[in-house]
Amino acid sequence: MTDRPAVDLSDPVALRAYAHPLRMSLVGLLRREGPLTATQAANLLGESVPSCSFHLRQLAKYGLVERAEGADAREKPWRATALTTRWGRESDDTETRAAVDQLDGVIIHRFYERALNWLARRDAEPAHWRAVTGPGDDLAFLTADELAELSRRIDDLFEQYRPRQTDPSLRPPGARAVHVSYYVTTFDQP
Repeated sequence: MTDRPAVDLSDPVALRAYAHPLRMSLVGLLRREGPLTATQAANLLGESVPSCSFHLRQLAKYGLVERAEGADAREKPWRATALTTRWGRESDDTETRAAVDQLDGVIIHRFYERALNWLARRDAEPAHWRAVTGPGDDLAFLTADELAELSRRIDDLFEQYRPRQTDPSLRPPGARAVHVSYYVTTFDQP
């Protein structure tokens, strides 16, 4: 999948369509697990098959998923079209900005829930995993261009690990799915 480009969303309707939590979960699942049928996805996510089937069809309208080759004529799996989804935040269109804000809000909420779920199970983690996981933050005085460069460099650091998402044979022993999230804001000093 690494040979396929990122999906770029700019249309407010597409942005709002992707902002649905189940749709995000489906795209993420397909990116992690590879092609799945709606039934398989429903079982893994604890959702109903008709609901997953409906949302997969909606995601296909916006180029986020597509049909994959099945094992037989009855099997109709779906696959993610790319490993990442991008959207711009620089639009001057108020409808687009509102859709971006909605999508960003859903993502921030998902990050928060993921962090709380990790916190609830942290004590069960081995010490070496506890030592390298958890919250963190930093403060720097940057120009917008410097911040863009920093974001690009962070993305470049992850590039070497992306093939492991779609090829489990590249994962070293002991490798686990790790989610690194960050949200960049400006800081108003008191």
